[in-house]
Amino acid sequence: MGATLAEKIFAKSVQRVSVKPGDVLEPNVGLAMSHENAALVINQFKEIFKDTGLELRVWDPSRIAIIFDHRVPAESAKTANNQKKIREFVAQQGITKFHEIRGDEGGICHQILPENGYVRPGMIVVGTDSHTTTHGALGAVAWGIGATEMAAVWALGRVLNVEVPPTIKIVIEGELPAMVAPKDIILYIIGKLTAQGGNFRVFEFHGSAVKNMSTSGRLVLSNMSVEAGATSGLFPPDEETLRYLREEAGVTDEIEMIAPDPDAEYEKTVTIDVSKLEPQVACPHTVDNVKPVSEVEGRKIDQIVIGSCTNGRLDDIAIAASILKGKKVARNTRMLVFPASGRIYRQALEAGYVKDLMDAGAVVMNSGCGCCLGVHQGALADGEVALSTTNRNFKGRMGNPNAEVYLCSPATAAVSALTGVITDPRKGAY
Repeated sequence: MGATLAEKIFAKSVQRVSVKPGDVLEPNVGLAMSHENAALVINQFKEIFKDTGLELRVWDPSRIAIIFDHRVPAESAKTANNQKKIREFVAQQGITKFHEIRGDEGGICHQILPENGYVRPGMIVVGTDSHTTTHGALGAVAWGIGATEMAAVWALGRVLNVEVPPTIKIVIEGELPAMVAPKDIILYIIGKLTAQGGNFRVFEFHGSAVKNMSTSGRLVLSNMSVEAGATSGLFPPDEETLRYLREEAGVTDEIEMIAPDPDAEYEKTVTIDVSKLEPQVACPHTVDNVKPVSEVEGRKIDQIVIGSCTNGRLDDIAIAASILKGKKVARNTRMLVFPASGRIYRQALEAGYVKDLMDAGAVVMNSGCGCCLGVHQGALADGEVALSTTNRNFKGRMGNPNAEVYLCSPATAAVSALTGVITDPRKGAY
């Protein structure tokens, strides 16, 4: 019996011919990522070396990435001091994959890693952030871990006691209708499987719709796989993976095109035809409370958010700008746009998208995560309702447990910004 993509990558990481679900391994890490929570990791890392007499050194500074993105620029003295602490550690350890707000070099961690070519097919990637699953879009097994686990990775270069998960094969067929996007696909999948449907499972994506999907779209599906409980959301690398890494990420060295075997054994296969899919909306207060947009149309919206590690890429901003150009955001609706990286922000400026959005009444913010998790910029008042392209809508997620958050695609968000209520982007009434 052949191996799934995840099984092949796990086997490669421990230099074994094969592994199977249930095997417990200590996989070698290709890349370890943290954001501002690196301050917690540093504390745990120092504890490992305490009273040992050993020099405080990470296992491989070239395989560690640290990105400031959750609270940028710093919103408090506490955050500023933590960031200072991390900068000092980065300099001491010689960590070169370090990004903060500096021209167009910074951005959200899950955008910075792919656009700089830090993630490659066949890698094991771990991050102190649950949406580390994003990087499965490039054919890497990627998942989130805690600060204590990451401290051990920094010291040893491997993750301790990892059980190989089973894989669910998700086959996505058909051609997406107009104004229906990859975000609608993953919301539909989460609604279908539920928030626990992928618990301790890997999603491996296949099908004609996947073959024709851009890396930007694949990043959306991998990013939100964790919202169905999945450990990782994997796309077997193909021509599009190569194109992205060569043309957009600037990778020039060899790229390993690892693939699952044709006779791989999957726990189950889920097949979806997206040719008749309509825009989807996740309703408060769970990501799997998903309904077609037609069932929630007319809900009044106080704030629209477009951005995040899920939908803050250039194509997301482009579709929003094309809808809003020459028009105005509804008078009693606020609209915030967060490009996923400084590079994307610059590209959006050069393309005229930022001007179109601002002319329409949107506020274009610096790249960052603050609004998404409710710690920095864009908090909601009691009783307010947000429609957002972000990835979570738990109670209090955007800063106020007395507010409501709906999730959708950039097209649905942009059209709804014009009407002030949740609106089907296919109607063309805007």
